[in-house]
Amino acid sequence: MALKIPDAPKVGMVSLGCPKALVDSERILTKLRSDGYALSPDYDGADVVLVNTCGFLDSAKEESLEAIGEAIAENGRVIVTGCMGNEAELIRARFPQVLAITGAHQYEDVVNAVHDAVPPVPNAFVDLVPEGGLKLTPRHYGYVKISEGCNHSCAFCIIPDLRGKLASRRIDAVLREAEKLVAAGTKELLIISQDTSAYGVDVRHEERVWKGETIRTHMTDLARALGGLRTPQGEQPWVRLHYVYPYPHVDAIIPLMAEGLLTPYLDIPFQHAAPNVLRAMKRPANEAKVLERLRNWREICPDIAIRSSFVVGFPGETEADFQYLLDWLEEAQLDRVGAFRFEPVEGAQANALPDHVPDEIKEERFQRIMDACARISAAKLEAKIGRTLPVIIDEVGEPDEDGSIGATGRSQADAPEIDGHVYLRDVDPGIAAGDFVRVEIEDADEHDLFGVPVGG
Repeated sequence: MALKIPDAPKVGMVSLGCPKALVDSERILTKLRSDGYALSPDYDGADVVLVNTCGFLDSAKEESLEAIGEAIAENGRVIVTGCMGNEAELIRARFPQVLAITGAHQYEDVVNAVHDAVPPVPNAFVDLVPEGGLKLTPRHYGYVKISEGCNHSCAFCIIPDLRGKLASRRIDAVLREAEKLVAAGTKELLIISQDTSAYGVDVRHEERVWKGETIRTHMTDLARALGGLRTPQGEQPWVRLHYVYPYPHVDAIIPLMAEGLLTPYLDIPFQHAAPNVLRAMKRPANEAKVLERLRNWREICPDIAIRSSFVVGFPGETEADFQYLLDWLEEAQLDRVGAFRFEPVEGAQANALPDHVPDEIKEERFQRIMDACARISAAKLEAKIGRTLPVIIDEVGEPDEDGSIGATGRSQADAPEIDGHVYLRDVDPGIAAGDFVRVEIEDADEHDLFGVPVGG
């Protein structure tokens, strides 16, 4: 008589917000899968739906509330977690039928809430998790979170209130997770936190043993160790650093990029350049020294790409301050730039500052900074025409009527989901997502490159 395997309870997940929240969602789903739960791609098939919320901006909170409402309307059985979990009263006032509410990175509480709502069905045949855990990203790239929280007290931000002070993960645990991801097929590791440069400060850069060697809990030690990982095929994965504050020791990272141990890419949240605005934001006002360091970094590693984000319309920002920022950007020549209109966040210190900038001026400045950065980007990308660059493939298209196949990839200057793409023509039929190829760049626009694979 055949053994009947019981149906596993199914969990749906809506994950909102930043990559750090995505990592939280992956950890939650990995634990639930190991407990015997199946995953549902839609509301109809789920026994319970998890909504991982974002609470950084009021617009993000509203998006989270809309997602909760949609999940309740479509399914009815909803558990809320994430950054809005600290506003349980607000959520319950609007959605009293929510089954449970937990805060950011409270993994055990979320899993326990699922157990209470839909008890697991233990069975050795279904309690299986793939090596490296469950992922919400494509197989060939993955996020590795190295710490939680932040020690900064920026006037526009409430992340320390949502996620607490800096809490670094053990460096051996981080490296073990990264090693498993690479062994399972990950070709690109995206290192994330609230402040990657501060990794290990809270534990005084304690030492751990990894592969028989002593290693400090420090960004430079971590970066060098990650640069030594290899795929089962012997390939070196790309290692991309995000949320890097420009502390002095970041200078030691650049030679690792020149040596090829790290992807030549830094995501640095400058936020502004005008000294008056930086002081009001409670951020370091050393923009002149930053320009000098950028020049030095490019001398050491000419291919380094710098991405950053800026806030326009911060309270008290004058036209002179904004023009200072535009002039600074012309000199800095950053490769990738994102801009955001200042938005008051409940609980942020900036709300009490005088001289809030009218919305119409914010919008006008936003358009000006985006136009300026698009022009800079277009010129930098045009300079790459004729070069041959390494590219990682994200997606391969179907053959057209002539049998030609196109593909979409990214250069080392392009992080997934936030930067540009490299569009390829005439790719080999055997090419697949996650493959590294060398591409001759034939054309460019404001954000993307276009090219053809070359041999070798």
